[in-house]
Amino acid sequence: MLFELADYLTQYDNGFAVFRYITLRVILAILTALAISLLVGPAMIRRLSQYNIGQTVRDDGPESHFSKAGTPTMGGTLILVGITVATLLWADLNNRYVWIVLLTTLGFGAIGLWDDYKKLVLQNPRGLPARWKYLWQSVFGIAAVYALYSTASQPAETQLIVPFFKDLVLDLGPWFLLLGYLVVVGSSNAVNLTDGLDGLAVMPTVMVAGALAVFAYASGHVHIANYLLIPHLPGVGELAVLCAALAGAGLGFLWFNAYPAQVFMGDVGALGLGAALGVIALAVRQEIALFIMGGVFVMETVSVMLQVGSFKLTGKRIFRMAPLHHHFELKGWPEPRVIVRFWIITVVLVLIGLASLKVR
Repeated sequence: MLFELADYLTQYDNGFAVFRYITLRVILAILTALAISLLVGPAMIRRLSQYNIGQTVRDDGPESHFSKAGTPTMGGTLILVGITVATLLWADLNNRYVWIVLLTTLGFGAIGLWDDYKKLVLQNPRGLPARWKYLWQSVFGIAAVYALYSTASQPAETQLIVPFFKDLVLDLGPWFLLLGYLVVVGSSNAVNLTDGLDGLAVMPTVMVAGALAVFAYASGHVHIANYLLIPHLPGVGELAVLCAALAGAGLGFLWFNAYPAQVFMGDVGALGLGAALGVIALAVRQEIALFIMGGVFVMETVSVMLQVGSFKLTGKRIFRMAPLHHHFELKGWPEPRVIVRFWIITVVLVLIGLASLKVR
């Protein structure tokens, strides 16, 4: 909105043309989303507490978590509000990528919101049944992937880029739909599984979103894309603004979610943020880079799959508890140590992912 206003005012004063630069709007989006989170956060936490919308804790979980019972949750709504407002203000709303990612994020967030509402307000411990959750995730996921596929205007938009190799590109054709579905739904659930400790999921999400902003800007800039030998994808650079909004809103939420947390994200935030990362990675053609940079999310997901598979096949557990962060807690690691070490791992993995832009 403000971007369109500034663009209109350019005819009266050329100074407003500065807002056409994506780099400036990236900064403004971060600051706007951060400010919204910091300003709205306290009121939201009070309102959640007032209505007793508090976290429930598993009886078989680490004892250190028992004190967290009753902590306000569904705080991920704050992140989605920050992302939406900052994006609408500073992104080019005529850009198809922006709308595909934003609507997918809100769609998955709505699934999480309904799940949280059933668990915490209606006091239904099952929440939204898994079959319905996956059904709606599939609906929104397929819709997002099909939107990208059907509006693709050049072969590069449906090719698989293999990082660290200069010319290794695979034409996916219709298989793009399957890959995209797995990326979006898988990323959404992976972030949700990781969201088990204070700040554990949101900070890696912020770091990965920041890296994807770099990929988006580079791919959308013809000269940078040609220099780095990556496909030039016209219009995809606008996603850097949305990534910035995500990072700013996430940092603002972390202000209240840092250990010991005043509020939890809930499924509304985790499902929405995970889906956002997946769709952005698809749009900028960096699915494998997302797999690398989001290694913490991957490890958490794989730990659950291995635990469930091992128990069903042999009756034995591989880990003391899954997801993986609970395993380390039960080994005696204090919660802040688990959180910070997972953050450090993410920093390293994000740097490796960014290195793929140049190391080919």
